[in-house]
Amino acid sequence: MAVFLFFSVTAQPPAPKDFLGYSIGEKYTPHWKIVSYFRKVAETAPSMVKLQQYGETNEGRPLMLAFVSSPENILNLDNIRKNNQRLANTSLDRMAALEEGAPAIVWLSYNVHGNETSSSEAAMMTLYALVDPANEKTKTWLKNTVVVIDPCINPDGRDRYVNWFNSIVGQQPNVAPAAREHSEPWPGGRTNHYNFDLNRDWAWQTQVESQQRLKIYLQWLPQVHVDFHEQGINSPYYFAPAAQPYHEVITPWQREFQVSIGKNNARYFDKAGWLYFTKEVFDLFYPSYGDTYPIYNGAIGMTFEQAGHGTSGLGIITDDGDTLTLHDRALHHFTTSLSTIEVASGLSAKLISEFRKYYNESVANGVGEYKTYVVKNVSADNQRIASLLQLLDKNDIRYEFAADRAKTGSSGFNYDTGKEQGFTVEKGDLLIQSQQPHSVMVKVLFEPKSKLVDSATYDITAWSLPYVYGVKAFASRVKIQSGGGARPGMIVNNLKEAYGYVIPWQGVQSAKLLGQLLKEGVRVRYAEQPFSINGQDFARGSLIVVKKSNESKWPGMTGILNKAGNDNQVSVIEVSTGFVDAGFDFGSEKIHFIHAPRVALLTGDGTSSNDAGEVWYFFDKVINYPVTLVNVNDLRRVNKDDYDVIIMPAGNYPFLNDKSAQEDLKSWITRGGKLIALDRAVSQLSRLDWAIKSKKEVDNEKKDEYDDLKVYEERERDYLRSFMPGSIFRLDIDNTHPLAYGYPDHYFSLKQDNNLYNFLDDGGWNVGVIKKDNQVSGFVGSKVRNKLKDALVFGVQEMGRGNIVYFADNILFREFWENGKLFFCNAVFLVGQ
Repeated sequence: MAVFLFFSVTAQPPAPKDFLGYSIGEKYTPHWKIVSYFRKVAETAPSMVKLQQYGETNEGRPLMLAFVSSPENILNLDNIRKNNQRLANTSLDRMAALEEGAPAIVWLSYNVHGNETSSSEAAMMTLYALVDPANEKTKTWLKNTVVVIDPCINPDGRDRYVNWFNSIVGQQPNVAPAAREHSEPWPGGRTNHYNFDLNRDWAWQTQVESQQRLKIYLQWLPQVHVDFHEQGINSPYYFAPAAQPYHEVITPWQREFQVSIGKNNARYFDKAGWLYFTKEVFDLFYPSYGDTYPIYNGAIGMTFEQAGHGTSGLGIITDDGDTLTLHDRALHHFTTSLSTIEVASGLSAKLISEFRKYYNESVANGVGEYKTYVVKNVSADNQRIASLLQLLDKNDIRYEFAADRAKTGSSGFNYDTGKEQGFTVEKGDLLIQSQQPHSVMVKVLFEPKSKLVDSATYDITAWSLPYVYGVKAFASRVKIQSGGGARPGMIVNNLKEAYGYVIPWQGVQSAKLLGQLLKEGVRVRYAEQPFSINGQDFARGSLIVVKKSNESKWPGMTGILNKAGNDNQVSVIEVSTGFVDAGFDFGSEKIHFIHAPRVALLTGDGTSSNDAGEVWYFFDKVINYPVTLVNVNDLRRVNKDDYDVIIMPAGNYPFLNDKSAQEDLKSWITRGGKLIALDRAVSQLSRLDWAIKSKKEVDNEKKDEYDDLKVYEERERDYLRSFMPGSIFRLDIDNTHPLAYGYPDHYFSLKQDNNLYNFLDDGGWNVGVIKKDNQVSGFVGSKVRNKLKDALVFGVQEMGRGNIVYFADNILFREFWENGKLFFCNAVFLVGQ
């Protein structure tokens, strides 16, 4: 049940200047003061404004919404929300939806990128304009419109930027681009506490801000959503309509309304003499943006971009000699905010009718060629499937489980093979039907290949969930009705004292359990080879806990294992002997100790803040295992022997250009250290004499003597021939190596560049390789496609007593590429043990 903040004191709501003590644009407003202003307005205009705190950031700052409308609508606010759910067919009650007279819901999201600061200033201007007693226009709009304002999606990032800027600016801002106030330090204010880009996290909801916001968003499902941003300082303002590619599911009405908004915005900008552009750069394809996610949930989703972001400060001289000020930036966002509300009010009835039509069509017929997506109930995939269910729940996507084995077979697209093949629905299989309220999201997230009408896209082009999660799945063009089965129950371990205990190595939860045991001082072993015992089969990597080396903890071991297993929802199996039926006994040299690794992560100047943040978050929030963050510039002063593992995220590492620094790192590895290189860090290492080598490009294509004659107008299209924004490739996996324990003989990897590496020779293990014709989904430029073959992607190079682990692709991409995470755990905990 939503908790709203009610205020009983009624007075004139203050203008921002009267409350803040300065005009918008004169200085930056810290987040606490923005919250205070919203609370003051709600206190003085309680009949028109309700506040709801929907959560907190990692650093404890409040996340808040303001609901603004006419007094009549505010009194009826919760009934409006419930009716809107009925319009969308997401309500659990059976009351009829009321279409006539239902107000349109307009949701305005400000400051998702913390250093794109003008929009939170504009949010205060917008709030005041809506409650200003003298503003007759907004009073009229609010009669048939409910406006939801999120004044700051990313308070931690905003305050990181604002506090830094306020700490270094003088009495007067310096507009010279070279001034230090236009060069914010690493990691910048764009991202949240863990350096995540919240505007890429809408669908995946890996971050606490996204999780809390989307829970409320899906309870309201607005008809219009605007996400306010900033771009480079020399760009004119951007507003809808968006650029191609549009995803094919975007309806004619959603496209038409964008044009209506664009024309109304243009009317105000033309009158003021401001420059703007439309239909360029910002497309509508990747599903996890603040424009596409609302679109795929029935809204008109739009991005508005103002020149500015973290380089502009309070004012900066642009390339054409103009001075771009914070006041100008906020004024532009304020103008498009009101323009959007105005159009929504004028087309309120149409918005409601099209919204209802959108969801009725989803429930009646479903969207797309596939009617049922089937995820097979494979025991080795239980942890992956559990993670997939969490994502579906976060997005309010409905699913069911097969009650029994189907009497007849089915056919469908096999994600593993890329072919139409037969299969049989088994008891416990997961079924996701296309016919449901969020049918569009189901299609967008599950379709094997998304259609691109224009390859000049802003982000990755492939994300189909069976590949992301590594589950065996089929897509059927015929609806399969085999539901009614029970959801898997909670795992409850109730162990008794035994000779030993085995923990299957099947996913991230197994790794998290291992970390929990290591932190408690439990000595854990793992099996290099598969084995069978007591009639049960265990795969490579299975964890083993026995009394030997755990004597002091053995009296309480069942309690430790019960808690760790139950906390992580992993079954722990009792065994009565170390004498196996098949494989190697528990005392064999094929059974290895796992020494608790001491881990360091390189961060700071030169590293990619996003990539470093992904690793930091994974240790801190996902597996809850200690990691020490070390600034790259301090690495020479750090005693590396204090660490067993050093992780290099993507970045530029100048220290690798220094011969003595290279030798220092190499010496640490040969003494037993383990270096894990991720993504573009592999390219950095490839320049060293003793590391992996980049694959030299061999161009066997016959070159036409006129190839160098290019048409200027086609320069962007020519660039796309070498473009690779993010596509899925199938890798062949050597799953007998510890780096690949818990995997089948293949893996679907997200490739975002065309960097290729030679196979490792003696002293190296080529664990994940790309062969020819292995592209699965997504766009790859014609010049690149045929060259992506016969190369290493994942590998381990042995060096003295240590190892270098290479991940040429980002296995932790945005924390949502679930199936890559076990590779990372293997690298940290198992490789080299």
